[in-house]
Order: sequence, then structure tokens, then C-alpha cells
Amino acid sequence: MENKPIIGVIGTASSHDASIVELAFEVGREIARRGAVLLCGGLGGVMEAACRGAKKEGGITIGILPGSSVSEANPFVDYCIATGLGEARNLIIVLSSSALVACGGGAGTLSEIAFALKHGKPLAGLRTWQLRNGSGQEGFFPQFESAREAVAYLFKRLEV
Repeated sequence: MENKPIIGVIGTASSHDASIVELAFEVGREIARRGAVLLCGGLGGVMEAACRGAKKEGGITIGILPGSSVSEANPFVDYCIATGLGEARNLIIVLSSSALVACGGGAGTLSEIAFALKHGKPLAGLRTWQLRNGSGQEGFFPQFESAREAVAYLFKRLEV
């Protein structure tokens, strides 16, 4: 069996911003086009849009769900993992990913970004949190304008 990279997509479950949803859809398409597996939190919003994009390109999707029922997953998740862990499942998403894309997002996404940075996971941002160090410098992870650029950056970092 071929060992494919697993690209995590992190972002809000309730995005009312159509441009963020469209970005997430394109991220999913790009991940699938490159033959990687998409992993996310399995719910709606950014996660559902990314899974929908991946499925449009024939990709594989995995949802790490916060609750105890696989029925919580969006309809574009192929493999559902019910954790019963609530937001603690964010660490599982990060540790199970080869690299991650943060697309928009709220406080939950910020926690995933922090986990990714702490564990040295390649991370790309699309209209998401921008972090500064104590001296006010930005640059903990790069921000991109397009899904194609963000995913290409991750694959370059993974040397795939």
C-alpha cells in the first residue's frame, strides 16, 4: 500500500464568509490533485468545503470528530473517527497530519495552529491568524493568497 501524505485542513465549523468557504473548497481540490489524503475535524464550514473539494477530484477524506457519533460527520467524509474528546481532538488532527493548511478560523483553529507550531508541522495560512513574537515580528508560518500556492508550499516542505 502506497504511503500518501496526509494534509490537515483546519478552520471554523461555521464560516459565514463565502470567500473562506471557496478557499477551503479549492484547498481540498489541490490536496486531492496531488494524491494526498485530506484530514480535518469532519464537521461543517471550512471542513465540509475542503472535503467537498477533495471528493470532486476523487480524493480521500478523513474526519476526526469531536463527539462520540460518526453521524456528526459532514457527508463528504470517507472515514469517520469519533473521539468523544471535544476540542481535545485538535491535537490528534495536528499529530496525524504530515502538514496543515489553516483557512480562516476562530479560537479552535488558533489552538490547532499552536499545536502545529509546537510540534514542528509544516503549516500554511489562508486568511487566518497572523502571529507575532514578543518583539512584534510576524512570520511563524507563511500566509498565502491562493489555495494552489499554500498547498504547493506544503508539498515543497514535505519534498513530495
